[in-house]
Formats: sequence, structure tokens, C-alpha cells
Amino acid sequence: MMLEVFEFPVRVYYEDTDAGGVVYYANYLKFFERARTEWLRSLGVEQDLLLRQDIGFVVKSVQMENHKPGRFNQLLLVKSEIRQLKKASLVFWQEIYNADAELLCSAQVSIACVKLSLMKASAIPRDVLGVLSGDRRTISS
Repeated sequence: MMLEVFEFPVRVYYEDTDAGGVVYYANYLKFFERARTEWLRSLGVEQDLLLRQDIGFVVKSVQMENHKPGRFNQLLLVKSEIRQLKKASLVFWQEIYNADAELLCSAQVSIACVKLSLMKASAIPRDVLGVLSGDRRTISS
């Protein structure tokens, strides 16, 4: 069983825009990152606890397409879903919409789980893998 699409609101601040008054393209990556982090948090997975275990999630690759401009002070909605889940990696599909439900940006983001001290691929901890596959009972306190 895979998880449902996670939705996370983001407000566009002045600092997020470029000289033309639209969201600077690299800031969409920040919005995607925030949504993934908050999704994990909503599932009971705190990344600071994983860091203490020498485990981290790192972005391996991003394929992003800008469709329409986001603008200052707009409330955007970031939608995220896992498209692929493996032993040591996962692939997200993420989209950002404006209040009129217009697609502004979409991305496929590949994430690897690594042992930070070695910066080598590592299996996603079993309890986290269970949660990501839709079994919320497997997360440990």
C-alpha cells in the first residue's frame, strides 16, 4: 500500500522572487524540500533523529519543469507523492499549484539514503521504510 498525496501550503515571500517579481526557479526546489520534510514529520519521521543515527536522505537527481510563474504573496500548494520506493532510495513526484489550481512547476526528485560518515548508500531504516510504504504502525518512538 502506498501513501496518499501529501499537500503542503507555501507562501511566496519577496525574498523568493527575482528582479521580474516572479518566483526564482531555484526556490521551487526549496519549496519541494520543505514539503518532503513536512511529509516525513507528519508520518512521525524526524530527520534530526536519523542524523543522530548517522543516516540522511540526500537528493541524487532532479528533473524539473517550470510551467507558469509564481508571484509574490501568492499562496501555493505543493503536492508530493512517492512514485518508487526501494531498499535504499525513493523517487518523488512533486507539483506546485497556485490558488487557481494552475500547475506552476513539476519535478521528479530521486532521493538516496546514505550513511553520512561514509557518504555511501545505506538501507532505509526498516521502521521508516514501513512508514513510507503505508504502514504507520512500524514507526518507533
